[in-house]
Amino acid sequence: MMKKLIYAAVITGSLSIASCSGNDQQGADHEKTDDPVYQNPVFEPVLADPSIIKGKDGYFYAYGTEDNWGDGWGPRYIPVVKSKDLVEWEYIGEAFEAVKKPNWKEGGLWAPDIVYHDGHYLLYYSMSTWGDEDPGIGVATSDTPEGPFEDQGPLFRSNEIGVENSIDSFFYNDNGTPYLFWGSFHGIYAIELEKDGLKVKGEPVQIAGNAFEAPYIIKRGEYYYFFGSVGSCCEGADSTYHVGAGRSKSLLGPYVDKSGNELMNSEGTPILTRGEQFAGPGHNAVVTDDKGTDWIVYHAIDIEEPKLVNGVTRRPLMIDPLIWKDGWPTIKDQVPGERKIPAPAIK
Repeated sequence: MMKKLIYAAVITGSLSIASCSGNDQQGADHEKTDDPVYQNPVFEPVLADPSIIKGKDGYFYAYGTEDNWGDGWGPRYIPVVKSKDLVEWEYIGEAFEAVKKPNWKEGGLWAPDIVYHDGHYLLYYSMSTWGDEDPGIGVATSDTPEGPFEDQGPLFRSNEIGVENSIDSFFYNDNGTPYLFWGSFHGIYAIELEKDGLKVKGEPVQIAGNAFEAPYIIKRGEYYYFFGSVGSCCEGADSTYHVGAGRSKSLLGPYVDKSGNELMNSEGTPILTRGEQFAGPGHNAVVTDDKGTDWIVYHAIDIEEPKLVNGVTRRPLMIDPLIWKDGWPTIKDQVPGERKIPAPAIK
């Protein structure tokens, strides 16, 4: 059985759901409404490198990097939290039972990516340690989003695939063809997967340069939009993490920033950077509410409480509405939201 604990989400306001605009200015006027509100962070103390999915049961599930929260429970092998509204989150356990943690190499379970594909929930994960010369990416399966997940072993390791620091995976199904994107400061790459998503097929293709890690891609209209994290993730209040974006009419690129520079040589167009209260925002996912508003889901660091009691960087879960303007995404003021704003619209 999964460990069961409840951690309080940081929210303010009614539990009823907000109404959000789905037009080109979505998210721009949230402060001007009287809708129910929330305030960042939405889950703490930590849910780093979040990946999110809406399960078949109607609940949202978010998964984070393995961390020891410093509360006496030891490491959590990919912590899992659950929410009906993207605002109130309940910690429900770990993706892996301790005795079934993947063991095909030494390392922690980092940067999970969750997807429902081919009749199963697939959880891609990285196995690595700081300074690891041969990290890799594996995949596990479950019939439910809560898990526990059964490990299916590695897709590849860095030395095998020929890409240094092969971590930070992201799955994308492009009209029935599954791809895996990955990379961390040694280029962002993509590779086609077998139909079941459990093995690689073909050869790696580089789509972005060494500035990025944690790739994430969505399609809106005729464009694929790339989100990547730049800078240092884990130096407490001194972390420089931020998110840059690019777009392409082809899944495999070339991706360009707003000025037309290819992401092979650009850090992308900044959309989420350090603010007054929160540093190091990044490693994002995107989820869409029932009114069509896109929400960026990410971790950041409260400058006044940057570390856990064990000295590890404290990275709580954050959400903010994406604003689409002139075919490009951003968020208000390009910094993590600090004030109360209307909550996502979830029926």
